[in-house]
Amino acid sequence: MLQTRDLIWGLLFIGCAAAIQVQITPTQGEISVGESKFFLCEVVGDAKDIDWYAPSGEKILPNMPDIFVNRADETTSTLTIYHANVDSAGIYKCVAKNGDKEAQATVQVKIFQKITFASAPSPQEFNEGDDADIVCNVVSSPPPTIIWKHKGSKIQVAKDVRYKIMDNGHLQIRGIKKIDEGMYNCEARVMARGEIDFKMIKVVVNVLPTIRARLSEVNATADIGSSALLACDADGFPEPTVTWAHNNIVLETGDKYSLNEDGSELVIKDVKKVDEGDYTCIAKNKAGEKAEEVSLNVFVQPKITYLNNQTASEFDNQVTLTCEALGDPTPTISWSFENRVFTEGEQASWTRPDKYESLDRNIVVRSHARVSSLTLKNIVFTYAGQYLCTASNSIGQDNQHMYLEVRYAPKIQGRVTVYTWEGNAANISCEVEAHPGASVVWFRDGLQLPSANTTNMKIYNTQSVSYLEITPDSQSDFGSYNCTATNAMGTDSKEFLLIQAEVPSSPEIQQVEPFSSTAVVAFEEPDSMGGVPIIKYKVEWRLPGQDWTGSEHDANDEMTTITIVGLKPETTYEVKMSAINGKGEGESSLASTFKTEPVQYSFTISSEIPTTIAATTMAIREPSAPILEVKVQDKGNTLKVNWIKQDDGGSPIKHYLVRYKAKHVSDWKPEIRLPYNSEYVMLNGLDWNTEYEVHVVAENQQGKSEPAVISFRTATDPTTIPDAVDSSSGLGTGAIVGILIVVFFLLLLGVDVTCYFLNKCGLLMCIAVNFCGKAGPGAKSKDIEEGKAAFTKDESKEPIVEVRTEEEHIPNQGGGGPTEPNETTPLTEPEPAAADTTSTVVNLLPCTATNSVAESFSTAQSSPASESITLTTSASSPTKAAPANSSPKNSPAAQSSSLNANTQPDVGPLVDLSDTPKVPSPTPLVSEPVSPPSTNADGPQSQRDPVKAPDSTQNKDSQVDGPTKDAPNILCTGSTTPAQNDGKTVKDDKTKGQTELKNATDEVKTVPNEAPQTNGNESKA
Repeated sequence: MLQTRDLIWGLLFIGCAAAIQVQITPTQGEISVGESKFFLCEVVGDAKDIDWYAPSGEKILPNMPDIFVNRADETTSTLTIYHANVDSAGIYKCVAKNGDKEAQATVQVKIFQKITFASAPSPQEFNEGDDADIVCNVVSSPPPTIIWKHKGSKIQVAKDVRYKIMDNGHLQIRGIKKIDEGMYNCEARVMARGEIDFKMIKVVVNVLPTIRARLSEVNATADIGSSALLACDADGFPEPTVTWAHNNIVLETGDKYSLNEDGSELVIKDVKKVDEGDYTCIAKNKAGEKAEEVSLNVFVQPKITYLNNQTASEFDNQVTLTCEALGDPTPTISWSFENRVFTEGEQASWTRPDKYESLDRNIVVRSHARVSSLTLKNIVFTYAGQYLCTASNSIGQDNQHMYLEVRYAPKIQGRVTVYTWEGNAANISCEVEAHPGASVVWFRDGLQLPSANTTNMKIYNTQSVSYLEITPDSQSDFGSYNCTATNAMGTDSKEFLLIQAEVPSSPEIQQVEPFSSTAVVAFEEPDSMGGVPIIKYKVEWRLPGQDWTGSEHDANDEMTTITIVGLKPETTYEVKMSAINGKGEGESSLASTFKTEPVQYSFTISSEIPTTIAATTMAIREPSAPILEVKVQDKGNTLKVNWIKQDDGGSPIKHYLVRYKAKHVSDWKPEIRLPYNSEYVMLNGLDWNTEYEVHVVAENQQGKSEPAVISFRTATDPTTIPDAVDSSSGLGTGAIVGILIVVFFLLLLGVDVTCYFLNKCGLLMCIAVNFCGKAGPGAKSKDIEEGKAAFTKDESKEPIVEVRTEEEHIPNQGGGGPTEPNETTPLTEPEPAAADTTSTVVNLLPCTATNSVAESFSTAQSSPASESITLTTSASSPTKAAPANSSPKNSPAAQSSSLNANTQPDVGPLVDLSDTPKVPSPTPLVSEPVSPPSTNADGPQSQRDPVKAPDSTQNKDSQVDGPTKDAPNILCTGSTTPAQNDGKTVKDDKTKGQTELKNATDEVKTVPNEAPQTNGNESKA
């Protein structure tokens, strides 16, 4: 019964599902040409197939280009029409099928043409005066109505005959003008649909160009690198483009021609004669073109085209020099030699060049067209040299040189007499003029020099001078010397005399002008120089009957006065002078007597004191201005300003004030203050070729003197000096680079030395470790291990605490002193004296750590096996320590000196941890801080509160391991690095528990027993 009922319900459900309904959305559609649209087909019920059919009845396939069918799901399908055209119109059908069941629906698609401007270009251009046809092609269905508007108003064809609307809708304007230019509105309307659209069209009216040249003719000069400018101005609409043409060839910008942006200006570069002619300026735009001619006239500066060097021999009959030149206008040609000028039709004489007339007609100038010749007759060697040919016209001129070579025999010149003295070298100069160059030989008494037996003579030859250097040994070296010069043209010789020089005669004192503390001596130079220049003048003065006091002064050509300084006021003096040359000092002049002036005082009466007891007070006056002179140094912009002290006004000069400035500026350079005994100042770094003004003022207790003023001009800039000038005065680039490299390496060395002493690192530290045996920072762990082993080897023994000062490995003064202490060394052995060892006390501040270990590492210079560890342990029971006595045992004087020299040694103290004999009643070691030494009679001592340490006997092993845990808390010092703890000596006193600390400036080490060393300053605990 249940199965029958289910079957009935299933049949009913299938029957209902078999009914199919189809609906298309939208139900109808209108599409404009070119637009796209889609339609949705919805099916109610189960449909196996949903298909679309075209108006032609054909089934629309999915891959058609303009019509696309897409089934989104089981109940819908979409029809899309892309870019519709007229052929796309019709009735489309959607059919749904499911077996024998079928349903369909249709939709009618209408296609219409909207208003479309097929051709309405903007802008549209026309030439002024033409009949303009403004194009506006419009497409629509049905065809539209065309209306034209201009400037917002409808164009009335009936009112203006110039306008006409054509059948195709175009607007025609007869004889269009520039005023017709503007925007035109082409409007289309379709009355059936009420559709309207418009298109704005820009109308442009072009105007034919007009052109005018700025200059119809332009003049230019050729062959001087100048340019010529040709210009024309053009108008029109649109703006015309301007081009230039020459000989029917259009010119473009390049190496020869240059045009500006609008082409109105043509620049012809480097004008030549061939550039002469007519140039056409062409202006062109859409309306047409116009042209204008511009003429270029090219003038040519004179140019010498032929001028060659000539060669002649002395005493030839004649030689002719030829010069040719071009130019427009034709140039005139003239000749010149040194300061003489020769022109056509004039004859000149070498003996009378000012009148250009020659009775012997030795010089003749002839010219024809562009050629000129200069004829020289009866050749002599003075004709040789450079001749200048000058070609000139109204445009300019050209100059060229030619060289006339005259071959002639040698001609010897030079000073015949030379003065010198025995032992002083002298040069005899033999100046030879010859062409070609001559060989020079020196003779003495027929023998060529230098000979085998003449070692005091040398010969130096240059291109035109031969020098014979003679250092006379005896009177026989003075006398006559022969110079002989020879070339292909002949020979010449000349005798030179070497004369014994004498000392100069005495100068003549003309006047002595005295002041209070100085005197100016005016004199005349000696009548006889002795054959050699005077190099110095000697002035001597004295009080009558006393010894002479003198001073020497360098001589120069302008020296006529010498100032004597350091005189006493109102005192009579005698003065005499002598001259000194290379040979020696000449005779002194007759003594002249003078008396210095009294010191000038000024007297004032005080108005504050009653007139009845008014007194006079004497005031010292200001000094007189010094006398200045300037000496130019080797470097042209460095000058030395010397001054001579004058009257000091009765009070010593305190200092001199110098200031200077360039005359063309108003600001002075910073004032220079010089001490009272200064006699000059060097002014460096001055501007080249500049006039300077210098003021020097002397100042005493009363005040300043009037400024002494002097002016001078520096030398010209050395950059203008030819390359022949010696260039060794400055440093080259290589030298500067070398100096910089040296400075760089010195800086690196300084950094490395700093790292060595502060941080125990760097290159020097590596060298010390590898070659000198110094311990590096890496030896710390090894030293700790060895120290720990030594300490744990026998815990019942007290460690030996040892501090040793190395004296650079120098034995004791006795030469064979006791060896270094070891395990068997008695603790009561007296300490040997060490007079040359400096001890230093370092303040040790106690820390709060209970168990502490002080470490210091050092490596013996013999081998790494000599490394050791210094440990300071705290005792098990607290003990109050007595004041630490850190004075040396030598003498109180040594104590004071050593304690005051608180230096910074390299490493800290070292303690020997090897086995030691047991002490009957060991006393714990307590570190006592030591204060700076005092100056009492007993020696430098200080007391502080003792440092108490808690019981630590049960932590002996942990004390050994202290370097990694408790070591930083051992002792606190005043310095920031361990390297500043110079060294410590801990002394065990059985009765007082006293600790003695000693510091040494040298490195402190503990040396193994197998390598004993003698040392003059040891202590044991």
